[in-house]
Order: sequence, then structure tokens, then C-alpha cells
Amino acid sequence: MLEFLNLENVLFLDIETVPMCAEYKLLPDNYKKLWDRKAEFLPRRPEDTPAILFDRAGIFSEFGKVICISIGAVKTNDNRKTIKLKSFYGDDEKKLLEDFALLLNTSYTKKENLLCAHNGKEFDVPYLTRRMMIQGIKVPAILDLAGKKPWEVSTIDTMELWKFGDFKHFTSLELLATLFNIPTPKDDIAGSDVARVYYVEKDLKRIVTYCQKDVLTVAQLILKYQGKPLIKEEDVTIV
Repeated sequence: MLEFLNLENVLFLDIETVPMCAEYKLLPDNYKKLWDRKAEFLPRRPEDTPAILFDRAGIFSEFGKVICISIGAVKTNDNRKTIKLKSFYGDDEKKLLEDFALLLNTSYTKKENLLCAHNGKEFDVPYLTRRMMIQGIKVPAILDLAGKKPWEVSTIDTMELWKFGDFKHFTSLELLATLFNIPTPKDDIAGSDVARVYYVEKDLKRIVTYCQKDVLTVAQLILKYQGKPLIKEEDVTIV
């Protein structure tokens, strides 16, 4: 499949998410009760309380929100590949989701269009879909996987491709980047730092940069899977 994949049809994608509020004590009472139930089923140490575990809430779409969506589009000119990176970000989740949905509904509506993310089938795509529904936004067709057969799904997952059928296997993007000698996207912060950088340091631009690095790494990884040269640093543009 990858041998015949036209990267110009692919939208590379990564998202960053945080808990729905800065601290457990700020949760509305009805959400607090529901989070307490959720926390009972999370891996935990004996001393972990729901308040302590709330740091993990950002990975659950019911208790988190999207603060950044970064995308990348690859073009080929004279056998030279370039990539343009763009981000939708801000404190207003509904606005950034609406803007992203508009892009998908206007520019990625063809049958051959695909999304590509690392662990995208398990995390990015379901998270975006659920948050759009919660915010009252119609889900673009390329994101709507409900009822689709496996061969109809418009998502390429770099982690799933690396599994080669081993469904117990999890490999981080950072590890794959290291294996394939791709510059690491985790040279500043990691996913576990995002909530702190957002709520405490209030440095959203730093998170956007981190998210864009992940998108570039996913694109580079697909090129490595195809046995092709990496995109050069001078051929990366942020718009």
C-alpha cells in the first residue's frame, strides 16, 4: 500500500489536549462525581486520589479539551518534497474545531484523501470526533469512521503500520524517530508536560511548536516506511 501512496493526498495530523479545567477542585460537582468513578478504574498507587489522578484527564475526551491541532501537507516539485505546517489553536475549543472542520470540508473531501497520525485511530481521530459532537459541530466525512468497513477508513496510523499485526505492541513516536534516525520531536517538552505548560506557564505557543514537530515527524516516518529520503529542514514551511 505505502509503495503506491501519493503523499499529496495525505493530511498529516497531531493534536494536543488538556484537562477541561486547571484543577480537580474547579470541576463542576456533577463532573467531579463522574471523574471520581472514572478514576477508580485507572492504574494507580495506593496514595492516588481522584484529585491527583485528574492530571490524566486530558487524554479522555469526556473530561478534556483540544487546545491545538497541527497539520502538514506534502508537495513534490522536481522530485523534491516540501511540507507546509499549520496549526489551529487557542483557548476557545469550539472555534478551533470549527476552523479545522471547515478546512476538511473544503479541501479534503475526495475519496483518495487520507489522514495520517501516530496512534491516530485510537486517539486523535476519535477524540476530535467526540469533541466536535460535544461542541455541536457536524463531523466532516473524513473523520467519521462510524459504521465504516476497515478498507473504507480514511486514516493511516504510523503506529498501527509498525505493529505488523501485533495488537499488543505499542511503540512511541519518539522511539520510532530514534530507530529511523529522524530528529526527535521531544527535544523540549513531552505529552505529559502539556497541561502544565498550558495552565501554569500559559505558554500555548510552545505547545504549538511541539505539536508541529510531531506532525513533521509523522510525515518523515511515512517517508522512511516508503524507503524515501527525509524532507530537508529548509523545505519545511510554517504558515
